[in-house]
Amino acid sequence: MKSEFALAFNEVLEDKQLPREVILSALESAMIAAYRKSMGASAAQNIKVNIDLDSGNVQVFVEKEVAESVLDPRTEVTLEEARKFDPEAQIGDLVMVESTPADFGRIAAQTARQAIQQKIHDAERNQQFEYFSKQVGEIVSGVVQAVNSRQATIGLDLKAEGIMERKDMIPGERFRIHERIRAYLYEVTNSPKGLQIKLSHTHRNFLRRLLENEVPEIYHGIVEIRSIAREPGQRAKVAVSATQSGIDPVGACVGQRGVRIQAIVNELHGEKIDVIEWSSDPAVFISKAVSPARVTGVYLNHPDGENKTATVVVPEDQLSLAIGKEGQNARLAAKLTGWRIDIMSVSEAASKALVKLHEDPSLAELAQQEAETVVRVQELLKKKEEGGTLTLEETSFLARFVDRVQRHGEAIRREEDAAEQARIQAVKETIDPRAFDISIMDVPLREHTIFILQEAGIETLGDLMLTAKLDPDEILGYNGIGPRTFEEIMELVNTYKFPEEAPAEVLELTPEETQETLTEVAEPVVEVEPRAETELPEAVDATITESEPEQAVELESEEVEEKSFEELFNMDTLLRSKEIRKVAPEDEELIGPRTGKKAKGKKKKGHTVEYDPDKDESFVRYKHRKEDGWDEDW
Repeated sequence: MKSEFALAFNEVLEDKQLPREVILSALESAMIAAYRKSMGASAAQNIKVNIDLDSGNVQVFVEKEVAESVLDPRTEVTLEEARKFDPEAQIGDLVMVESTPADFGRIAAQTARQAIQQKIHDAERNQQFEYFSKQVGEIVSGVVQAVNSRQATIGLDLKAEGIMERKDMIPGERFRIHERIRAYLYEVTNSPKGLQIKLSHTHRNFLRRLLENEVPEIYHGIVEIRSIAREPGQRAKVAVSATQSGIDPVGACVGQRGVRIQAIVNELHGEKIDVIEWSSDPAVFISKAVSPARVTGVYLNHPDGENKTATVVVPEDQLSLAIGKEGQNARLAAKLTGWRIDIMSVSEAASKALVKLHEDPSLAELAQQEAETVVRVQELLKKKEEGGTLTLEETSFLARFVDRVQRHGEAIRREEDAAEQARIQAVKETIDPRAFDISIMDVPLREHTIFILQEAGIETLGDLMLTAKLDPDEILGYNGIGPRTFEEIMELVNTYKFPEEAPAEVLELTPEETQETLTEVAEPVVEVEPRAETELPEAVDATITESEPEQAVELESEEVEEKSFEELFNMDTLLRSKEIRKVAPEDEELIGPRTGKKAKGKKKKGHTVEYDPDKDESFVRYKHRKEDGWDEDW
């Protein structure tokens, strides 16, 4: 039968839902701390605790020094006692001996309680942190435990608690105790104050996760969420697109009779959701983003710049709907598309088009063509100012006029942009390409100046040179760049010298020259034929003739001296020479490569030096006299 200790231990395991090793390690550490405190043991002493879970017995083993006479029982032990645990113990050795106090169970229970609880609490917190760190960016479910004016406490899995601050709640949202809710987990921190799990109902990704849960096509990737714009509790816009042909992305999100989108609306406490189809054409996408308003025309003013602006023209009766309550619809459309949107009525757009037609010199030709139309437009605008109502035909007439003016202006802007890009490219070609590989951090400028240039988006020396040549005043306009610093930058741009690269010498040969060179290298061969030792004279005469295909040096010597292999290789200079020298036997003397003496008279071949062009090396072929002829040896 298990002891009460074992039953209590198992109860802690079940209650805390922690691994057995964690609790056992925490218990042993607590027992060691209790022993040190109760017995006054030194911190340098090695102490081990053995716990028998079945019987509940606790044994404490302490490292002590073996001594002849014990002066301090806490750190010393007799030889006889030490040999009970280590039969080979000697005087002066350190031995682990059992030193369990008589009433250690009571002392341990009183001292270790708090330490065990702290260890268990730390283990629980680490386990919770690891679990919820993997849940960041997902929806979690919990039960409301407490609510106050600042935040709500939500009970989660593993007995963890999450908090939802007031800013993360939907305006007007109210929680009831013991109510089960779902929330978006966006942050988990493990600080000394404890584990903090932050939840939100206002995060835009909360709507994304709800759509993934409710719409199987989104979860499986058939429908993709392109962008989300949301004002929590009031209205949201979602742009979706299909990754497969034949799929209606909007219909998939709305569901049959709107059951799918309605479930999400209920989850968000009545927040209205507009689902629109994403388009790669910015004008079409903006037109759909302004829905439910009907749009007459969309005109992109700066499509290639950072501050992208679009003008949206709507009929008179659609103006308030396009703008929305307190500009809400226009704001959401701008967030959804990433464009700055100006919404105006047809009459307002026609009035601005007239002004633009008269003031913009680039539209002078169009103004002449539209002279009669301008008169009619002025009449209709005057009628509108006097409080009259424009008919559908008159509104369409103004809309077509605005469209012609805007389209012509867009064409001119595109031409101007193309010309500007061409100018930038032309200037860029005048800059050494190596400048774009040099980081701005490696440029010889002050650290403060480099930091300012980095803040302005200049990352390389090439970017700095390009900006300086395109518009030097732009650099002077950077915050923190004064006249003195500007002069330093311009001097660097104008006088910077790139490190010179040593030109690589490349010898280009025609195929005929290449073949001739290889032939010249392979041709030189020196053959040496010694005569018999009894016939060698004192001098050696060498004769090199041009008519022979192979250069030959014939030697005769009275006495043959052995030469080293390195000396033989020195003949390579002779082999590589392109000049063929003619030497008369009576005028020139040649020192033999093997004898070192002058050779003269009849000559016989004794060895041959040959050059191998494939291996780029020379070798010597020796010939030895035998009875039946010459024998070659390497």
